[in-house]
Amino acid sequence: MRFNRLAAMSFAIDVAAVVLFVVIGRRNHHETGNALAGALRIVAPFLIALLIGWFLARADRAPMAIRSGTVIWACTVVVGLALRRLVFQRGIAIAFIIVATITLGVFVIGWRAVARVVRRPV
Repeated sequence: MRFNRLAAMSFAIDVAAVVLFVVIGRRNHHETGNALAGALRIVAPFLIALLIGWFLARADRAPMAIRSGTVIWACTVVVGLALRRLVFQRGIAIAFIIVATITLGVFVIGWRAVARVVRRPV
């Protein structure tokens, strides 16, 4: 995988999207304790899954493509939830699965869709 400037920027936006998902979730659930440590425990499986999704999608070749975003999103949700449960020993309630799927889809695919519309010539 070779990262050019566009791929690096796209990867950074995806990472920011996953981090934003976790920050919003922690805030909505009024999580207490060390904010950084708590956020890292929650975000880690999803960031690992995001990286796997980037490799599977070969997203460095077409980082802004909706197809790339779809593979990245699906992998981030499925692998992230599996890692969360099996490796990080955290719960995955049905409501969390639904919220994670929708929110990450809107964030990961959504920015690509917006960029596609904005980049179209007038």
